[in-house]
Amino acid sequence: MAHRLLVSYGQPQDPAAFDDYYRDTHTPLALRQPGVLRLTFGHPRSLDPAQPAPYLVAELDFESQQAMNETLASPEGRAAGEDLANFATGGVTFTHFEVHEARSASTR
Repeated sequence: MAHRLLVSYGQPQDPAAFDDYYRDTHTPLALRQPGVLRLTFGHPRSLDPAQPAPYLVAELDFESQQAMNETLASPEGRAAGEDLANFATGGVTFTHFEVHEARSASTR
């Protein structure tokens, strides 16, 4: 079972600069962290126009919560965390959880 870190970024002051920096600088830095199994990201859209979506959401998967904690405490993890001040002008929220898979009756 994987453990997932969900990173939600608020609306940046300069979206184009955010996207360039995230893609070209922050993502390679995040991928250097030991223990990251997978990193995915995208610009979500809200199904309810009355509820704004985050500007960007990233998901980082680890083998366990302990592996995530060790990764975040590593020099590479601290460097990725410190890098947020360079581009996350709209704020950032971190949540994490154990990943569980649900299957429909038709796929069992």
